[in-house]
Amino acid sequence: MKRFHVNVAVKNLDQSIEFYKTLFGQEPAVIKSDYAKWMLEDPRVNFSLNKASRTCGVDHVGLQADTMEELGEIQQRLYAAGEKTFEQPDAECCYAHSSKTWVRDPDAVAWETFVTHKDITHYGDDHGPGQEAGTQRSSRCCA
Repeated sequence: MKRFHVNVAVKNLDQSIEFYKTLFGQEPAVIKSDYAKWMLEDPRVNFSLNKASRTCGVDHVGLQADTMEELGEIQQRLYAAGEKTFEQPDAECCYAHSSKTWVRDPDAVAWETFVTHKDITHYGDDHGPGQEAGTQRSSRCCA
């Protein structure tokens, strides 16, 4: 089953964690010094926060698949939509090792589709579409 994903870049992580703990009625599943994530079941959402290095607000949205087969189905729909995709088959980002495909919708909203293979101990430094490695972006990796 797929899960909707939303990533928000925030100025004050601790303050935002407190707000979203209250809104969602539960603690984050993951808390790091620069990142927090809720794996909500109702609604089924992977909601994450990261400290913003530049712009605050919604950084990107996406679909998290449970299996590589589900990811393949989503990727085929992206290809059929005719938009340029950006592949990351071996990504390390947001404390996870994942396989990803990125696309921007017609209004340049970044969409991430991914399967998480395992947790890792560091935030990671992969870059998404239109970003060169080492360039500043709002969430250091991702979109």
